[in-house]
Amino acid sequence: MTIQSNFSLKNYNTFGIEAKAKQFTAVHSLADLKTVLTENTTEKKFILGGGSNMLLTKDIDALVIHIDLKGKKIIEENDDFVWVESQAGENWHEFVLWTIDQNFGGLENMSLIPGNVGTTPVQNIGAYGAEIKDHFISCQAISIANQEMKTFTNAECHFGYRESIFKNEVKDQYIITSVVFKLTKRNHNINTSYGDILGELEKHNIQNPSLKDVSNAVIAIRQSKLPDPKELGNSGSFFKNPIISKTEFEKIHPQFPDMKFFEVSATEVKVPAGWLIEQAGFKGKRFGDAGVHKNQALVLVNYGNATGQEILAVSKNIQDTVYNTFGIHIEAEVNVI
Repeated sequence: MTIQSNFSLKNYNTFGIEAKAKQFTAVHSLADLKTVLTENTTEKKFILGGGSNMLLTKDIDALVIHIDLKGKKIIEENDDFVWVESQAGENWHEFVLWTIDQNFGGLENMSLIPGNVGTTPVQNIGAYGAEIKDHFISCQAISIANQEMKTFTNAECHFGYRESIFKNEVKDQYIITSVVFKLTKRNHNINTSYGDILGELEKHNIQNPSLKDVSNAVIAIRQSKLPDPKELGNSGSFFKNPIISKTEFEKIHPQFPDMKFFEVSATEVKVPAGWLIEQAGFKGKRFGDAGVHKNQALVLVNYGNATGQEILAVSKNIQDTVYNTFGIHIEAEVNVI
């Protein structure tokens, strides 16, 4: 385990932004992680997972600790359910595919989401009608301050829409080291009702889809809409879908009768941010090497040598224009550093 100085993070963030870490180390075991934290108590620390949900707008004046803990195992099972523990450094999509190969159900709708397992509870990631909180049992985390281990249960994580305790009350206090999920072994709850999944299955004449069929459909949809970060720098969906009150929506909707929406409660409505951004004229628009993807207006992209500041400027332009057009504020889902 070595600590390197003035280390390039270009290959450690999916936007492919060139930024330097004052110091950098990758940890491959819990023992290594405890050692790094114990021996560098006075250093400011920046915890790095898969680098898929952040926009670097400057160099990191800190010790960057890349969490590269690997491994997954079954810790408990019965006839109906299995409890699977994954280490934080496992690639999320590869983990999802592994669960499907074992015929464990629950995560298939979240196939191809970029990033590592350890960061999934932070954002309460989700897609196509599924969220982490639906299958999350607990996670192990280490205190940055005193290296004590703590278990966070589902209830203790205070999950919300792309929210958790790790983004709020205990932000920057803990590092998630492993996560436990409860998945089905039979009588799977196959969810094909959200988005384009049903249409994709119908294209292949699949009427009774398996877990693998649903996963393949999600992968095909995502690949048709979202660029591969290895080919075009991006961080997936840059913005959250705004949730507004029904009262507010009823004032706006008559002006924009084509506005898409989903009821989320008796008093609230979710409006697709992608629709708002596309209607505001940004889909496929390019500003130098920064821009908005041609197939999905939610995705900001780096065409080659964009800086984080340039991509941030595009995001702020989008937010201002959407607000001035619709009176709706859209928030960044991506962490701006």
